[in-house]
Amino acid sequence: MSKSFDPERVAAIIRETAESEILPRFGHLAEGQIREKKPGQLVTEADTEAEKVLSRRLMELLPGSLVVGEEGVDADPILLHRLDIPGTVWVIDPVDGTGNFAKANPRFAVIIALVKDGVTTAGWIYDPVTGRMIAAEQGGGAWLGGQRLSVLPSVPLDQMDGSVKRSAHMASRVRKVGRRGSAAHDYMDLVTGVLHFAHFSKLMPWDHAAGVLIHAEAGGYGRLMTDRPYRPVASRDGLLLATGEGSWRSLKAIISQE
Repeated sequence: MSKSFDPERVAAIIRETAESEILPRFGHLAEGQIREKKPGQLVTEADTEAEKVLSRRLMELLPGSLVVGEEGVDADPILLHRLDIPGTVWVIDPVDGTGNFAKANPRFAVIIALVKDGVTTAGWIYDPVTGRMIAAEQGGGAWLGGQRLSVLPSVPLDQMDGSVKRSAHMASRVRKVGRRGSAAHDYMDLVTGVLHFAHFSKLMPWDHAAGVLIHAEAGGYGRLMTDRPYRPVASRDGLLLATGEGSWRSLKAIISQE
């Protein structure tokens, strides 16, 4: 990818924004700082203020770039179409796992992806509570600090742990499944030895663009349930990520029976 910016500077912007806008509000939200934007979907002051800061600083870092952010699209859905046309776009989820954040549950994170002409070229996932930053550039591997990351080795179904939403059938076929309210942490778990697979139904680019790249750069196999490659756009095609193609096809067969 183009080196017209410093990926470490992006990481610094993410950390600094979390320090100034997110962590001071964690566990200290007043009633007026949390609202329901849609049934079952919360947004907090940390989400909106962090997205403002990240948007401004990232566009300054890469002049001519645009932003597609979760809260911005909520206010103006037409912004989502920026990903349908050629150009350079920062895709921002300022607080992934807002429901957890609002309950002072530490399983939340910041997700940033850089998309160029419809292709995700870099991604960052940052856990402000632990300080873990996982990053990847297209063709450069996935990294946690100086440690290159890899997905777990492929194993039989009955030895797999995964993240899926409400799947009794899947639970009867694998070792353990669950869902804990943060796609960002699922992606982190996929590349740090915790999970073998994950399945998502509703695909918004701020939830998945960075994570799909990170997973692929760690050696994972991920595709839409239609058996097409993932693209950083809104979709309901479903997405399955696994340790390899064989595992992916075995898991897809089970999910398709739901």
